[in-house]
Amino acid sequence: MRTVLVSAVALIDRDGRVLLAQRPEGKSMAGLWEFPGGKIESGETPEAALVRELEEELGINTWKSCLAPLTFASHAYDDFHLLMPLFACRKWEGIPHPREQQTLKWVGKHDLRSYEMPAADIPLIPILYDWL
Repeated sequence: MRTVLVSAVALIDRDGRVLLAQRPEGKSMAGLWEFPGGKIESGETPEAALVRELEEELGINTWKSCLAPLTFASHAYDDFHLLMPLFACRKWEGIPHPREQQTLKWVGKHDLRSYEMPAADIPLIPILYDWL
């Protein structure tokens, strides 16, 4: 089984809410809510992948120094194993807006479990909840 490396971020606004993105139609796991991020490319660090992905997906800029490692997910799906570090970020430039047909929603920590997420993301919620 191949391992897929993905980097994700909990963007946290001034009110302590976390940004979730809903996977658009046509992508695997369409309709599920996830933390923004994406695949780590060859030769790329998880932090560099997030800086790139946040600009590509949300039109915002941040820096490696603003990404705090929080936890990680390790989950076996049917056709691949996902390894995903989750970072927390409270500082960025710009206003997040969808650039890839995804829906965005700022969610309070008490409501995180109300959103259907990929199996790998679910164990991250209690850790993020306690951290917030």
